[in-house]
Amino acid sequence: MTLFKHRTPVQIRFKDIDKVGHVNNANHLSYFELARMTYSDAVLGKIDWSENGFIVATARIEYRKPILLEDQVFILARTSKMGNKSFEMEYEIVKTEKDGTDILLATGATVLVCINYGTQATIPIPEEWRKKVQAFEGL
Repeated sequence: MTLFKHRTPVQIRFKDIDKVGHVNNANHLSYFELARMTYSDAVLGKIDWSENGFIVATARIEYRKPILLEDQVFILARTSKMGNKSFEMEYEIVKTEKDGTDILLATGATVLVCINYGTQATIPIPEEWRKKVQAFEGL
């Protein structure tokens, strides 16, 4: 059984493809960002980004197989750890085969730090966010 409850479809665009015919590695972080934002909307609800939010402190990607233009790709996302001011999200990029099976193309993780944009200072994870993530993820 997968640990990932959130799944975001990604349309591969022609501009994502490099000279050798697969998605350029720089796009993977953009795909993670898309999944992170759809996860945030689904789990936390709408955030007023002019007040509090989170920023990427660390990002890691492990490439397994190339992504091609015609691939049907999904990004799986989950919150795996929660600290006081930061939390970790993990990602899997998968392509779905015609028979419905998923093939793992890449994995990754980001450490995100909560911030007050007005003061530019880090803040504890808002309690409302913590409760929603814990309920969704079973943490």
